[in-house]
Amino acid sequence: MKILNFGSLNIDYVYQVDHFVREGETVSSDSLETFCGGKGLNQSLALSKSGVNVWHAGAVGEMDGGILTEELERFDVDTRNIKRLKHKTGHAIIQKNPKGQNGILLYGGANQEITRDHVDHVLSEFDEGDFLILQNEINEVGYIMEEAYKKGMRIVLNPSPMNSRIWTYPLHCVEFFMLNEIEAGDICQKSGSGEELLNQLAEKFPKAKILLTLGQDGSLYKDGGHVIKQAIYPVQVVDTTGAGDTFTGYFIGGLALGEAPEQALDHAAKAASIAVSRAGAAPSIPMRDEVMKNG
Repeated sequence: MKILNFGSLNIDYVYQVDHFVREGETVSSDSLETFCGGKGLNQSLALSKSGVNVWHAGAVGEMDGGILTEELERFDVDTRNIKRLKHKTGHAIIQKNPKGQNGILLYGGANQEITRDHVDHVLSEFDEGDFLILQNEINEVGYIMEEAYKKGMRIVLNPSPMNSRIWTYPLHCVEFFMLNEIEAGDICQKSGSGEELLNQLAEKFPKAKILLTLGQDGSLYKDGGHVIKQAIYPVQVVDTTGAGDTFTGYFIGGLALGEAPEQALDHAAKAASIAVSRAGAAPSIPMRDEVMKNG
């Protein structure tokens, strides 16, 4: 079994602010830090750090994207299917407040220049039963899903950031939905408690497995009639950026390693708790040895 992450690669510019900028307001930031990021890169690093081999496909700018491929390669992620394009690399402007919460503005850049020829070439290297991890920060997600489904790949979708393109994707192809309360409410077009949203998602996608993260209330996992509740591991929160990506990587990585969902969820919760106790997205993701030491 192989794990392919066809996902985004961003340079993150993180501004420490007293509060998030409001309409018409200008504020000064206390600091600026630059990190490797993008939901795709973060999830590939989390997968690799969880102990599995991962192949990353995507695109960066040939002038400014080297820092991202180097970071992936530093943690043994295969980058042969990352294209170097003339476009600028995608980036994110991240506001972080004193509570560690964040607000993010994305610029797609090279992430939005994926071609179908590129997709076909990448998928030719993978087979039935291999995992495919997707987010919603690149173009051609629907086509990638369709072609991977034809091959019998196991599709994992994190539908973030939520936008109107989600409704054009063949969501019936998804085996694992990984999403938070806001994304779940948008997909269901209803509000409700975590349990209510979980059940609504299961009704909408009866063949899929649903992993719903609930912030301080932990997470819920549903596979048919089997539901697992996972609590968080409380820590002093420094920065929540990348916590969900860490959770996703460790959960899918755990399943690929043969862990039961209960064990994979527990390890994912521990990894995410370590991640939020540190600054940055990619740099905050712990190695598997550290997660295992924490219980």
